[in-house]
Amino acid sequence: MGKRKSKAKPPPKKRMDKLDTVFCCPFCNHGSGVECRIDLKNLIGEASCRICLETFSTSVNALTEPIDIYSEWIDECERVNNPEEDNANHYEDDNASRYRYDEEE
Repeated sequence: MGKRKSKAKPPPKKRMDKLDTVFCCPFCNHGSGVECRIDLKNLIGEASCRICLETFSTSVNALTEPIDIYSEWIDECERVNNPEEDNANHYEDDNASRYRYDEEE
């Protein structure tokens, strides 16, 4: 008589590294000054610096992580600090369409 085959154990699951919840402040550049909190009950995410007391709030969903809130804050800071780039692109688009009309006439 033969031996029964034993089931092979499944390979162990790989652990995902935890993402940071503390980040560098874009205003005071303190290394671990910004802390992100997510309130899923009210669907609000908040990033705040405990050094310079700057804050940023945004809407969140069930999949939002603290890094998402921080990234939105950085993107918003860049958008506010570089408004001429947005206007320049719109101006170039307007000129491009004007030149197209000149060529057709």
